[in-house]
Amino acid sequence: MVLANSIRYLRFGNGETVMSQQQLADHVGVSRQTINAIERGKHQPSLELAFRVARVFCKPLENVFLFLPDVEIDKESLGQVVVEVSWERPEP
Repeated sequence: MVLANSIRYLRFGNGETVMSQQQLADHVGVSRQTINAIERGKHQPSLELAFRVARVFCKPLENVFLFLPDVEIDKESLGQVVVEVSWERPEP
């Protein structure tokens, strides 16, 4: 089971830093170390914190966090999981 996230991708945009870990931490009310641990997959945020992070980037929760229940990954590789999720509404 893996809870992947795209926080680092969202923070860097097109290769330029859009927001530092400290700025994101300040916006959501946690420490920079907590943001770093979440980015690296070492810490799973609470649901409330996950929503706060998504709100900062004006993205739906599922564009920032992705739950992968059937994926097993060793702890050494966990910080290397990168997820880019695109979210599109189905046409009516």
